[in-house]
Amino acid sequence: RRDPVEPAEPLSTLPAQVLALPGLMRVPAYVLDHAWTARAWNAPAAALFVGWLDTPQTEKNLLRYVFLEPRAQTLIADWTERSRRLVAEFRSDFSRRPRDAGMGAVVDDLLARSPAFVALWRQQTVLAREGGERAFHVPRRGLARFEQSTLIVAAHPDVKLVCLAPLA
Repeated sequence: RRDPVEPAEPLSTLPAQVLALPGLMRVPAYVLDHAWTARAWNAPAAALFVGWLDTPQTEKNLLRYVFLEPRAQTLIADWTERSRRLVAEFRSDFSRRPRDAGMGAVVDDLLARSPAFVALWRQQTVLAREGGERAFHVPRRGLARFEQSTLIVAAHPDVKLVCLAPLA
């Protein structure tokens, strides 16, 4: 027996056409799965997100990057506010899949390893994911500002395509 309102299991393998989306963009773009792990990204995204998307050996989960990678706190211009918002947005996704093993593993890992995540998770804030201006301190470039758009893939509503359009 299954709870009729519980969402279907997320796909472990995403279709090639979904994974190809970031490569069609000229701006930094990446695809996040249901647990917020980057599954595909383009070269501009890899160049921007040093320590996350730039090498194959690094952990690809966005929350682990933000809370466990010291370079993220330097890169993200308004890290305190952005990290607060990301946890609240992830909690919104998590609330739709409270028994999901992948999402639970991310939360458990961060609760064990990041005091900053613990404090924000305990606030229990829930916010819908939204776009808006994002700023990054890019080495040798200085402050780079972008307009973020997050698109939900219609055939795979747990999958997000995140695009960062440069602002003048």
